[in-house]
Amino acid sequence: MFPTDPISNLATLIRCPSVTPAEGGALAALERMLSPLGFKVDRVVAKEAGTADIENLYARLGTQGPHLMFAGHTDVVPVGDEAAWTHGPFSAEIADGEMYGRGAVDMKGGIACFVAAVARHIEKHGPPEGSISFLITGDEEGPAINGTVKLLEWAAAQGERWDASLVGEPTNPDKLGDMIKIGRRGSLSGRITVHGVQGHAAYPHLADNPVRGVVQLVQALMYPPFDEGTENFQPSNLEVTTIDVGNAAVNVIPAKASAAFNIRFNDSWTAEKLMAEIVSRLDKAARDDRLRPGRAPVSYEIAWNERPSHVFLTRNDALIDSLSGAVESVTGRRPKLSTTGGTSDARFIKDFCPVVEFGLVGQTMHMVDERVAIADLETLTTIYESFIARWFGHAVA
Repeated sequence: MFPTDPISNLATLIRCPSVTPAEGGALAALERMLSPLGFKVDRVVAKEAGTADIENLYARLGTQGPHLMFAGHTDVVPVGDEAAWTHGPFSAEIADGEMYGRGAVDMKGGIACFVAAVARHIEKHGPPEGSISFLITGDEEGPAINGTVKLLEWAAAQGERWDASLVGEPTNPDKLGDMIKIGRRGSLSGRITVHGVQGHAAYPHLADNPVRGVVQLVQALMYPPFDEGTENFQPSNLEVTTIDVGNAAVNVIPAKASAAFNIRFNDSWTAEKLMAEIVSRLDKAARDDRLRPGRAPVSYEIAWNERPSHVFLTRNDALIDSLSGAVESVTGRRPKLSTTGGTSDARFIKDFCPVVEFGLVGQTMHMVDERVAIADLETLTTIYESFIARWFGHAVA
């Protein structure tokens, strides 16, 4: 029996406690859904020293092009205080027209709907003229080391090539049909550490307070603005996320202070140019002696977090128009094409093929009582089914 019912598909997936890095039975359940549809399924375990082994899934239907990839993740964030949930986080209970459970919208719901859409398409028309694949990771909510990146590399090494990808992340702010993500800002993080000389607060001339130095540097990071935004992106924005001194004594000048920051940047920058701009700002601020009159420049170090996420923008009419048209035909609303929000695994997929994102309403993702409207599951399935037909029609033409 084909998995044409998104409600049943989602209930099965929610009942698998696949909190990162546990597979929890979710990929096994997905394999049982896809195999009857004719998909060849591979379960790929990725490993790296110092990290948890992660099980991933790659499934393909068809051997010819054009080739459409649906990408997503079955891993979920921890449930938090389980006693605070109205319904069990892995129960998939339905109440007042909504299904409760961790992953309901982020993003087992998107997977459940796409499986149902593919199954319905096959029932009505047979397999599409081309290929459909599922690239599903168990490491999106974790460090993303043994997930999509390595699964893409594994598949590419097997000779897999894709013409387009849809990521089923919850992209809609309020209602289905609000928003398609056609790109993402880049993300760059780092930590600056300022070295001083510890001493008595009553004898500052015998010490060198690193807090004064870190204040200068932090101010330079936050002002002036990096840019005013571009046609498709918001202004780049840097946030200082913590300032740490580790000093419990009020009468001791500390020896060291540090500050961590993250910047979400637009297509005015590359990660490399942004790093150079940040260092230039810090070097200039380090020479400013307003808070440290008569002293040498601030002594600081900067450490960059590994693997910045690079900004990207998808420009592919067949992909964007097929999805926009499907959304509008089902909901009556023309979705906004957006690059807002955080990062997703689309940042890795964009190196292999054009990619867009569209899924459920994300208002309850990662929250206690994460839930999805039953009606939205049917609507999203209908959108995905229309998209499949439209995309293969455009791609074949």
